[in-house]
Amino acid sequence: MIDELIKLKNDASSLILQADTLEEINEIKLGFLGKNGKLTECFKGIRNLPKERIAEVGRLANEIKDAVEELIADKEKSFVKIKKDILKKEFVDINLPGIKPPLGHLHLVSQAIDEITQIFTHIGFERVRYPEIEWDHYAFTALNFPQNHPARDDWETFFINGAPDKNLGQMVLTPHTSSGQVREMEKRKLPIKMLNVAKCYRRQSDVSHTQMFHQFEGLVVGKNISVVNLKGVLDYFVKSYFGESRKSRIRPYHFQFTEPSFEVDVSCGVCNGRGCKLCKAGWLELGGAGMVHPNVLKNGGIDHKKYTGFAFGWGIERVLMMKENMQIDDLRLLYSNNLNFLEQF
Repeated sequence: MIDELIKLKNDASSLILQADTLEEINEIKLGFLGKNGKLTECFKGIRNLPKERIAEVGRLANEIKDAVEELIADKEKSFVKIKKDILKKEFVDINLPGIKPPLGHLHLVSQAIDEITQIFTHIGFERVRYPEIEWDHYAFTALNFPQNHPARDDWETFFINGAPDKNLGQMVLTPHTSSGQVREMEKRKLPIKMLNVAKCYRRQSDVSHTQMFHQFEGLVVGKNISVVNLKGVLDYFVKSYFGESRKSRIRPYHFQFTEPSFEVDVSCGVCNGRGCKLCKAGWLELGGAGMVHPNVLKNGGIDHKKYTGFAFGWGIERVLMMKENMQIDDLRLLYSNNLNFLEQF
């Protein structure tokens, strides 16, 4: 009888430990402790033992029964706890506000490009795009640059390894969006109202320059186009992009591909043109502009005696920082992975 009780204890313990569900535990409980269970049958047989052994076997049987009941109770508690944990995790209070997932957004330079494009589209400019890998002819020669101009130096422009074209010269990473001017003229569709927005590349990298940057180039060619038309477009852009209270002015300057040429200034948004620490005299430099040089018109196949035009080209990053009044001490921050900066926009 003792051996049989010990075997029943071991069998019950093994089955309880291997059980995976409450249903299995209930079956084990019924199989060992139920009305006709194996341990119950053993208890019934104790009365048939010799009197001197009944007390010893009865005590062992009760210990085994208590041990089996304790194992079953512990296993049942573990299943109840697991169920509660699952219910707790799955519980959703529909009255609580939802958790907004993190959302990305366009880079602030892309936002500026979209806004600038919309402004010029409203006055009839057509958005175009020309190659980032360009020929020397379109980047320099056709724009009236002499062969010894500093912009054609290795320290200013990225030249591409490869055989030069007999007519178009060496390949370069386009240093300015102005390279699209003659390409647009070659389409022979007049009048021209072009807006070219693209990446540009120059061999400059410091706190105020990056080797890759963005420009937007405006070109208008037609009959009787004058400086008055240029100034009108400049005023429209400045007021649309920077605000109605802002003004523009032009100053004489020199560019190879425009004559006359101008530097364009915009009134300071901090002091409204009165003069402050930022602008010193009420104006901030915006970029270059001018009337298209007759040689550039000729290189584009346009009769410079019959048609005139104006052009302007500015850096996206520059006008963006001027609009937002961002006091950035290193332009390269715009292209960093600093989320503390980028998430502000």
